[in-house]
Amino acid sequence: RRVRLGAAKGPDEIGVDMVSGASITSLVFNDSILRSARLVGRARGVLGGGAAGAGQGDLDLETFREADWPALLAEGSLRRLRLTNAEAAAAFAGTGKSPGVEGGATPDPDQVFIDIHTALATPAAIGQNLLGFADFNALKAKLEPGAQVIFVAGSGFYSFRGYTYRKTGVFDRLQLVQGGKTLRLKKDMHSRVQKLRIAGAPEFREASLFVLPPGTGFDGARPWRLEVLVERSTPAGSPEYAGFSLNYEIPAVYVRGATTGGAATVIDEDLAKPLWLIRWGERIPHIVFLSLTLAVLVAILFFQDAVARRRGLLDRLRLGFMVFTLVYIGWIANIQLSVINVLTFVNSMRTGFRWDFFLLEPLIFILWSFVAVALIFWGRGVFCGWLCPFGALQELLNRAAVALKVPQLTIPFGVNERIWPLKYVIFLGLFALSLGTTGMVVMFAEVEPFKTSITLKFVRAWPFVFYAVLVLAASLFVKRVFCRYLCPLGASLAMPGKNHMFDWLKRRPQCGTECHMCAHQCPVQAIHPNGRINPHECIYCLECQRLYYDDHKCPPMLARRKRREERARLRQRKPPVAEAGQ
Repeated sequence: RRVRLGAAKGPDEIGVDMVSGASITSLVFNDSILRSARLVGRARGVLGGGAAGAGQGDLDLETFREADWPALLAEGSLRRLRLTNAEAAAAFAGTGKSPGVEGGATPDPDQVFIDIHTALATPAAIGQNLLGFADFNALKAKLEPGAQVIFVAGSGFYSFRGYTYRKTGVFDRLQLVQGGKTLRLKKDMHSRVQKLRIAGAPEFREASLFVLPPGTGFDGARPWRLEVLVERSTPAGSPEYAGFSLNYEIPAVYVRGATTGGAATVIDEDLAKPLWLIRWGERIPHIVFLSLTLAVLVAILFFQDAVARRRGLLDRLRLGFMVFTLVYIGWIANIQLSVINVLTFVNSMRTGFRWDFFLLEPLIFILWSFVAVALIFWGRGVFCGWLCPFGALQELLNRAAVALKVPQLTIPFGVNERIWPLKYVIFLGLFALSLGTTGMVVMFAEVEPFKTSITLKFVRAWPFVFYAVLVLAASLFVKRVFCRYLCPLGASLAMPGKNHMFDWLKRRPQCGTECHMCAHQCPVQAIHPNGRINPHECIYCLECQRLYYDDHKCPPMLARRKRREERARLRQRKPPVAEAGQ
């Protein structure tokens, strides 16, 4: 039965609800334990094999038993084709030239022309014996589900690799045939075997692995043959080819029988699918809902001028979006982004990037992808001002405080400008720690109260709750105090955020000279006294744009409206032309 973290979705599942606030970690643990248990169960016959005719599902890929080279040859796991010069030349009888020999030289007929061995290296009992434990498992970790590995090694005069594949990308001396299908072996399938780890192996001139992706349709449980193509030149100068076949059929010991029930089929399906693909299928409703919401936000940003012109519309949209961000993105979907995500991404670029790890949580992946695009177009403010649940919680609490007449603390701009670099110092400190052990980073990343207030909803040890409540209490008196001075995630997004493509926040010549209203109204004091908007601090709340179009508050707009109204009054009071003549 499938074990699911969270509530079971049917009688065939077991629900386990015991890990909170570490969704990706618990998913990986759960998947690793269950896959390991199923592999052991299948290898020991407890669960049975795959369904008959299921392709790779018929193969026993997990069972390992140590064997040397002669043992694999004896059981048929390794197959061999040995040709002397005389045997190769016989394929070109009557042509006057031996294959591969230029200038008409006559080689020793008993000399080995090619001695080639092949095997299906996907099963552990074959591949691990050939390559060794470490190399085989490193290879398996990179394989797509359903991929197969063919081992080829050769010695003698004739090279099965040849040389032209480096330019053409195709091995013209080898091809694989199964049924009526011929597979050309390509350069991107190939990797060299530096050293065979199996005991008793002869010395080879060359050894290779060819990885056949699942899209090729190759079935390792069915017979196949490796064809070695030998080329020679005719007296007329045109090429001729002869093919030599090496037939292969996996020994019966590696093929399982039919299953005894439907449970093993479900297990096979689980093992065939990567965990991230299963997770995306389970989260489709949330994926669609989040995607539609992000599309609405994009519409607001693209039509921000039309929204900002309507005084009440922007405020209602923003209030509704803050509630949605806090309740759905934060408390329901649990997709509060964190500086840990940034440090994990940077560390993966340094130690080995794997997409499947980041795809494990689809909602976080979608939100991060959107944030990355928004950074390019608009800068850091789109996430911080619209999509951060903790930022939304601070803003909603401050709105409530203002409505209740709680006095607001205004920090002088000079002081504010000297405090806001603190979050950059915190981020750089966390980044330095991330270059060492992860434990230290996780501990010091608690400077973000996100996990306590959003992911765990304050159900946590009292020191964490006290810190989160302290930060939120400060936000009652200073708008978004944590975002402005302490947030390492905001700092990490702000660093590349200055180089955004769109500069749609409009300013007037009077901004910072005759008028400072926007600077006073900005909730995070991102507008300098000279009227310049600091893109590193702006949360793209559009408050300055609402004032920009407000002809009742913006002094230039107010003066323009009064002049327009005065002209209208003068036109109404001016007498008709005929009466003035009389």
